[in-house]
Amino acid sequence: MKKHLVVLTGAGISAESGIKTFRDADGLWEGHDVMEVATPEGFLANPTLVLEFYNQRRRQLFEVEPNSAHYDLAALENEFKVSIITQNVDDLHERAGSSDVTHLHGELLKSRSIINDEEFYDCKMDINLGDVCPKGHQLRPHIVWFGEAVPMIEKAAEVCETADILLIIGTSMQVYPAAGLIHYVPKDIPIYFIDPKPSMQSKGNLNVIAESATVGMRKVISLITS
Repeated sequence: MKKHLVVLTGAGISAESGIKTFRDADGLWEGHDVMEVATPEGFLANPTLVLEFYNQRRRQLFEVEPNSAHYDLAALENEFKVSIITQNVDDLHERAGSSDVTHLHGELLKSRSIINDEEFYDCKMDINLGDVCPKGHQLRPHIVWFGEAVPMIEKAAEVCETADILLIIGTSMQVYPAAGLIHYVPKDIPIYFIDPKPSMQSKGNLNVIAESATVGMRKVISLITS
């Protein structure tokens, strides 16, 4: 039976494909205060601004490609059962070939209505004010905004409980509830943490690799497949 490799990924893995990270050092996201474009209140106050903000993110997604870290994770399915839990809303893991991806914070290529967060629709075009679901309600991006529940967190915790190896890539592990997933993995399993500016230090079963996602993945592969 293949060992279960659980992978937590964040903005750092997509940044190397050219997708800008969620929040720049000045607290802005592409020039916008995150409270304007990533909260239910922001959407209520200016839905046109919020819809166009995510329309631009979606357009950008079609201009980038998965990088070697994405492809390396997909290739590891030949040797491991690989479950990816990502905070990213892009589809780069899927495009690289990963078959088991859980999106904690939603997906840019899906939409839902403003009154039902359990019915999703494929979305590769812009969403505009006046665009409605089959039941007649305004559509919005399928993105988990600040202040909203993270519906996939329970599934993610259950996945972590069955891990034989945990790999963390490109996330600060400072944002909850995602950061709390590390506490659900079995005690003393190997944990590898790839980040150019890691918030942790190697200790015990934790191996910190202070590299970018693409470089760090090559090092991890040599460690877990040797």
